[in-house]
Amino acid sequence: MARGGSLDAVLEMALTDPPLRPLPPAASALLRRAGAPPRLAAHLRAVHDVAVSLTGWLETACPAARFDREAVLFGAATHDIGKIVHREELSEPGALHEPAGEQLLLSAGVEPRRARFAGTHASWHSERAGLEDHLVSLADKVWKAQRQEDLEQLVVDRIALLNAQAPWEAFLALDDCLTGLAAGADARLTFQNAYPIGP
Repeated sequence: MARGGSLDAVLEMALTDPPLRPLPPAASALLRRAGAPPRLAAHLRAVHDVAVSLTGWLETACPAARFDREAVLFGAATHDIGKIVHREELSEPGALHEPAGEQLLLSAGVEPRRARFAGTHASWHSERAGLEDHLVSLADKVWKAQRQEDLEQLVVDRIALLNAQAPWEAFLALDDCLTGLAAGADARLTFQNAYPIGP
């Protein structure tokens, strides 16, 4: 965990220290180039780690669900990148980082279909938000054991439709998955909070 040293060295630790899975290389490279605060990198790893498990579960629970898993994982790994621009939102609520993050990603040459998650992760009722966006949003909630009923209902409805099952059956399956993921929240919060917001 973080013990000091240059901010670049601490950022590198936040991007590579166990136990969380590493981010997609393109996401890590973007965070390094932009000089992301170490705590942001640690947060993005926590959300990405949950997204890996969540998307793996969905592929098994609902084989008919067609989604771009790699895009979801990239989205989870970069959804808050706009907080590099709006650093005050690392410690206080705010939504300025959402459009700023999408613009930052587009300016870095990221395809719009992948950059959009920075703008949709808190707007799951948006017209442009689909299943992939909902998965990023779910990961961004459950990483810290937060549950969002209306967001979960969107995913339940999609699973029930695709699996031709009753909504309550889809709910129970998703609830079991999210409950299991939420159990690791304390460890993820400890990991994130071990890294500084800035110098």
